[in-house]
Amino acid sequence: MTLYNTLTRQKEEFKPANGPSAGMYACGPTVYSAAHIGNMRTYLFVDWLRRALLFDGYALKHVMNITDVGHLTDDADDGEDKLEKAAREGKVDPWEISRTVTERFFTDADALNIQRPEIVCKATEHIPQMIQFTSRLIENGHAYETPDGIYFDISTFPGYGKLSRLDLEGQQAGARVEVNPHKRNPFDFALWKHAPKEHIMQWESPWGMGYPGWHIECSAMGLHYLGERFDIHTGGVDHLPVHHENEIAQNEGVLGHPMAGVWMHGEFMLVDGGKMGKSLGNAYTLSDLRERGFSPMHFRYFCANAHYRSKLNFTWDGLSAARTSYERLLTAVRSHKGGTDAADTGPCFARMREAVLDDLNIPKAVGSLWTMVKQAGRSQSIYDAALEIDKVLGLRLDETAENEPEPEQPGADIAAMIEARQAAKAAKDYKKADQIRDELKAMGYELTDTKEGVLCRKV
Repeated sequence: MTLYNTLTRQKEEFKPANGPSAGMYACGPTVYSAAHIGNMRTYLFVDWLRRALLFDGYALKHVMNITDVGHLTDDADDGEDKLEKAAREGKVDPWEISRTVTERFFTDADALNIQRPEIVCKATEHIPQMIQFTSRLIENGHAYETPDGIYFDISTFPGYGKLSRLDLEGQQAGARVEVNPHKRNPFDFALWKHAPKEHIMQWESPWGMGYPGWHIECSAMGLHYLGERFDIHTGGVDHLPVHHENEIAQNEGVLGHPMAGVWMHGEFMLVDGGKMGKSLGNAYTLSDLRERGFSPMHFRYFCANAHYRSKLNFTWDGLSAARTSYERLLTAVRSHKGGTDAADTGPCFARMREAVLDDLNIPKAVGSLWTMVKQAGRSQSIYDAALEIDKVLGLRLDETAENEPEPEQPGADIAAMIEARQAAKAAKDYKKADQIRDELKAMGYELTDTKEGVLCRKV
């Protein structure tokens, strides 16, 4: 298996520290509001990674955190805690927000067929580990106290910026104003924040009542569950320049050596070619997709057609095309079930395996799957091979996906229009066929052409 290491900017042969066992830490959700589809694309990438590791025979210990405290509204350690802000604006208890949002996250993850990590750990349940980690940084001369908290001194870590390739000297020379005048360097970051009395989520510490910074939680819990050296650290590309850069500084500040061997990042999802954001009204959730007639598996298949290191542009037309393709794939795979024709699946299966182990080239693996299932005849061996590779793809090829709308039996008038369209296609009058299809779509019906006929779906 080869994986792209963001730290070295190249693909490397995967060599886990413990031979047949692999340790992986994945940055999980900040549970102050529902995860949008851009967030879920990152968790799909991590799911394909864990499935690939299992597929390649590794025993996996996968840890994912739940950030239920410490993530400030500004990644530069300014502003409020995101959960506290959501609680204040909604006039509800932050613990209740954390619980309900976490439950919704896992409901969405289950619907997308995302496997659960071996360990899910909440930040609020590991405050002692974070305090201990911060104390060690102070003892090692990497941290200092200010009126508002404990900060990491980046000048004590010469390697700061190596993950994001940050031009630190140039950045500091251009920094005209320091947001926090008590910080020694503009890029110093919070390890622990002193809390005002009205702050709901706070704990006792050697530095008084307070709460942890966002970055310290992943370092502390990674060390606690995976030890001083583990194999892979993952997250979204948005974590690269700040969160993960700070984790590296903390880890090496305490241990004196790297904690994670390979750093992997999933790229952004765009919407209609632009940025996704709640303020823009396009931060769609899985519920929004369902309301428009799409199942979670349609979205998973949509994401499977782009490499995790490539930006993916979300459009409703693109998702509709993915739905059509996915349903055709289901039909093609299931057509081989119980078949008796001979088929040589070896070459296609080998190409699928090679693609998966080549830095998670899931789109190429899907293409090889299509090549195999489109072979003539009906072969149980093709069906079996498809299900074997689906252990990685996770497309539920052997069952009807949860909440997947079933094809609808149309009324007589709709059936007549479908027959007219088929007649137009047979006569090569594609303009008329397209016109009828558009009329049906305007009436709320979508057609999917398959080898077995036309599927009609109410949308």
